[in-house]
Amino acid sequence: MEKLIVLGTGNASVTKCYNTCSIIQDKKGRYFMIDAGGGNGILTQLEKMNIPVTEIHDIFLTHEHTDHLLGMIWMIRVIGQAIQKGKYEGNCTIYCHDGLVNVLKTICELTLVKKITKLIGDRIILCPVQDGEEKQILDYKVKFFDIRSTKARQFGFVTTLNNGKRLTFCGDEPYQEHCFEYAYQTDYFLHEAFCLDKEKDEFKPYEKHHGTVKDSAELAQKLEVKNLLLWHTEDKNIRKRKSLYKKEARKYYKGNVYVPYDREIIELK
Repeated sequence: MEKLIVLGTGNASVTKCYNTCSIIQDKKGRYFMIDAGGGNGILTQLEKMNIPVTEIHDIFLTHEHTDHLLGMIWMIRVIGQAIQKGKYEGNCTIYCHDGLVNVLKTICELTLVKKITKLIGDRIILCPVQDGEEKQILDYKVKFFDIRSTKARQFGFVTTLNNGKRLTFCGDEPYQEHCFEYAYQTDYFLHEAFCLDKEKDEFKPYEKHHGTVKDSAELAQKLEVKNLLLWHTEDKNIRKRKSLYKKEARKYYKGNVYVPYDREIIELK
């Protein structure tokens, strides 16, 4: 069965959980990784989930913010070391928008040793994708799209799973109308929810171009999505987050609501 392995669920400033990143595992047990969080904590999360870095060959990097990008530097470092030791089969392909390719390459050149960076373009491939472009990743046809962020340029994607269900990932910012064709009546809608609606004065999500649980739930109802997954949250209420967020979401949305904790596995039925 296909699974969504949630590695991290927090926003950029969390300390009680890891930053938002995840992996789609296909029915053959292969991995498609989405972002890597903000540091070498990505290695901890993978280790705790018993996922060898050497088994990850396809990665998507959404944008250049630290809580998504910096973990990728660690992934490149560890994968590069495995290649050097002859313990990594095949290539690693990192998909990202064309403007992010040079950013990622430059940071690697500034922070990693040459024996690792020389593998970029050889065994570690930085693959630029355009708005609306489709790529074959594992057995999936993955279509990438520009979410038209008002901050850093950012891409999301939509794909159809092996079981025929559609999964839409809209990045870590609120949905915009141009994404309608990717999100309408999708089976799994992965969307940010910075905080509860009653906490918006405390966390000020709109100033950061984020939204509340209520906002995401109302949107999911409008888009007629089947399953709503909420993450990229604050961590003040980390122990009660699941129950609190579900309770608020269900006031506005009639479908299934997922509010995962770090290292939770969601079966994509």
